[in-house]
Amino acid sequence: MQFELISYQSDWYTEACQLRNETLRKPLGLDLMIEDLAAESEYLHYGMIVSNRVIACALAIPVSEIKMKIRQMTVAPEYQCQGTGRALLQNMEVDLKQRGVAHLELDARVTAVGFYEKLGYAAVGEEFVSVSIPHLRMVKSLI
Repeated sequence: MQFELISYQSDWYTEACQLRNETLRKPLGLDLMIEDLAAESEYLHYGMIVSNRVIACALAIPVSEIKMKIRQMTVAPEYQCQGTGRALLQNMEVDLKQRGVAHLELDARVTAVGFYEKLGYAAVGEEFVSVSIPHLRMVKSLI
């Protein structure tokens, strides 16, 4: 399993979009593939690769010069609960810190809050609903 920065519009980017669509959007009756993804050219795309296949991915979106927001993190079902998500997020944090990012935030599905807490993220604010699912805003300092 290898960690990779994925180039926008690359073959791995296409695979990552398909994975995001299958695991995050379709279960909610949504379709990522019909959304305008042009803004994603400004994001950092990360993935975990096995046998040249994207098995996990996430986006990092600039909020400020020193703050990024992690979005749409997902792991293929057959690779869940095996440390894949942890490896992805930890590698992302190292890369982002090297890029000068000091603070991360994300909106975690309530069912995933425990996962993020184990990796040092703290919930802030009240629970809210996004795309019909309860979420909590979570933050982590990289400094």
